[in-house]
Amino acid sequence: MKMTFRWYGSQSDPIPLKYIKQIPGMTGLMGLLEKPAGVDWPEEEFIALKKEVNEAGLEIEVIESVNVHEDIKTGLGRRDEYIANYISTIRMLAKHGVKVIIYNFMPVFDWLRTDLARVIPEDGSNSLYFDEKDLGEMGPLEIVRRTASGSKGFSLPGWEPERLALLETTLKQYEGMTPDGLRKNFKYFLDAVIPVCEEVGVRMACHPDDPAWPIFGLPRITHSQEDFDKMVKLHDSPANTLCLCTGSLGSNPDNDIPAAIRHFGKMDRIGAMHVRNVKYLGYHHFREASHLSSTGDLDVYEIMKAIHETCPDTYIRPDHGRMIWDEQGRPGYGLYDRALGVAYLNGLWEAIEKNEK
Repeated sequence: MKMTFRWYGSQSDPIPLKYIKQIPGMTGLMGLLEKPAGVDWPEEEFIALKKEVNEAGLEIEVIESVNVHEDIKTGLGRRDEYIANYISTIRMLAKHGVKVIIYNFMPVFDWLRTDLARVIPEDGSNSLYFDEKDLGEMGPLEIVRRTASGSKGFSLPGWEPERLALLETTLKQYEGMTPDGLRKNFKYFLDAVIPVCEEVGVRMACHPDDPAWPIFGLPRITHSQEDFDKMVKLHDSPANTLCLCTGSLGSNPDNDIPAAIRHFGKMDRIGAMHVRNVKYLGYHHFREASHLSSTGDLDVYEIMKAIHETCPDTYIRPDHGRMIWDEQGRPGYGLYDRALGVAYLNGLWEAIEKNEK
């Protein structure tokens, strides 16, 4: 198991690398460059990022931000050009030691919350929150404006301005799109990129829909164990894996997260893990909790035990955290609560290992 941390780069993230390095057990980053979907990443920019990370004593073997262009998802426009750029970026990242690329195939919205800083009554901290009832009569454009106003001036992954500026046009592209149609376009993408991944030693790891159900009538095809069984069969290869995000899949209480980990771990189809906890508040209504099992509704001990049993060599990061101790930062991505999450996950891992012996 390699414990990692998400970092947005020295120009965008208020957390310096030296703080991340000081978190016990930290090996590296799940890193990113903030680039528009569809572009061929400049090699010199990634070299500079890798140099900065390595000089801080950390690795960068996982990348989370090679976004899939909407033309690929809809099967329209310039999809072959954008796939060619994606393949070029895969080759470049592999050349510089990247082992896993985390991506998603969610239409339009990479994730959705109705409040980015909902106060938790029990302790006064705040966290990301979703209540489908809060959407009310809001359409996609209104929720975009609401999310932007609550971002505290930080860019948010999946809500990049250049993508959202074309929101109305993009939504029209999905009119009449069915889950099977989206899955057909997904296969087209995987058939193009997975052979390249096999050649250069990179694994693609698909992130689940977040939250784990359809939004605004858009087709979403990766929010259950059944969905991911279909996904891995679209192109059957050890390079076609999932990033099993416990909070995204766990937003739906029908998903048994430890069972899903064991299922895909035994198949060697888990490329990376995002581990966090959620508190169920009702139908399609939840908030993000601290990593401690008792503060939410996921059994984080059983999650870590399932990882240890079936995919112990995977990359893990503490996904999202509350804002605590008056920290100001990007919603979900403060330092303090994620560092506490790392300590908790490492403690569980050590106990599991010792119990095994």
